Amino acid sequence: MMPDDNQTYFAPVNFILTGIKGTEESNIWMAIPFCVMYIAALFGNSLLLFIIGTEQSLHEPMYLFLSMLATADLLLSTTTVPKILDLFWFRAGEISFAACLTQLFFVHFSFIAESAILVAMAFDRYVAICNPLRYSTVLTKTVIGKMGLAIVTRSFCVVFPVVLLAKRLKFCRTNLLPHTFCEHNGIARLACDNTTANTVLGIVMAMLVFLLDAALIAMSYVLILRAVFRLPSSNARLKALRTCGSHISVILMFYPPSFFSFFAYSLGHILPGYVLNLLAHLHLLLPPMLNPIIYGVTTKAILNRVIKVFYRCCSRSFLLC
Repeated sequence: MMPDDNQTYFAPVNFILTGIKGTEESNIWMAIPFCVMYIAALFGNSLLLFIIGTEQSLHEPMYLFLSMLATADLLLSTTTVPKILDLFWFRAGEISFAACLTQLFFVHFSFIAESAILVAMAFDRYVAICNPLRYSTVLTKTVIGKMGLAIVTRSFCVVFPVVLLAKRLKFCRTNLLPHTFCEHNGIARLACDNTTANTVLGIVMAMLVFLLDAALIAMSYVLILRAVFRLPSSNARLKALRTCGSHISVILMFYPPSFFSFFAYSLGHILPGYVLNLLAHLHLLLPPMLNPIIYGVTTKAILNRVIKVFYRCCSRSFLLC
């Protein structure tokens, strides 16, 4: 959008989140599944972190990466969902400009970190299946720590310029933000000056981060499948593929909706705005809620530990009664 010399620019003190256009009358009822999914995400990921942290036998690379994923999911949902519930239930849509930029940072930071964690988990599966004898020497705790630091550093370095560009935008018309949380494209649309840099950076970020990460994951699984189909017995092949099932499920929940939603926003209004908004909310709620369920059900070590935790809780409750 090009600037107009006759416009009077202002630096917004706050934005007003207006919610999902066309669904205002249903906000109270929409908040109920949002709240249930958020509570499930909080409980599931917190339980996962507790089990991995307290069980010494789970201090292995796969579970350490899983704890990173649970942390990213908690950060993503907690940064956004409480404000969404506040908006839906109490019509409290006001958010300061600084808080909006902070939310923007953590939303994008969490997405980029989660994408990188999925790449790390794909590498973990590649080493476990293609080089099992070197697994413990390649993926040491020191290496995993460095990978975690690299994930955080990359996410910060990618997102921080986006926040700086958003902070420098000039506004002249309205501070009404037609969304339930602050994200880069929504803020840029309200600006009255040239947003070309914002658009280009958003596209480049998606290409360099998400497409690169997806390509690395695809490459890992090509090598994994090649190694699996070279195994002599069908039982060995099935066992090897079963160890990748939960990771593949999480990937399918994360990347296709992310790509669709991003390109729909960036390359034109393919769908009505309320549909795009609902798709964006799926990113915030479904992966954080379902990831612990997927890994809890499909990973025997975690499932057994969860059963033990609930058994102890039920036993203590029974004794107290």
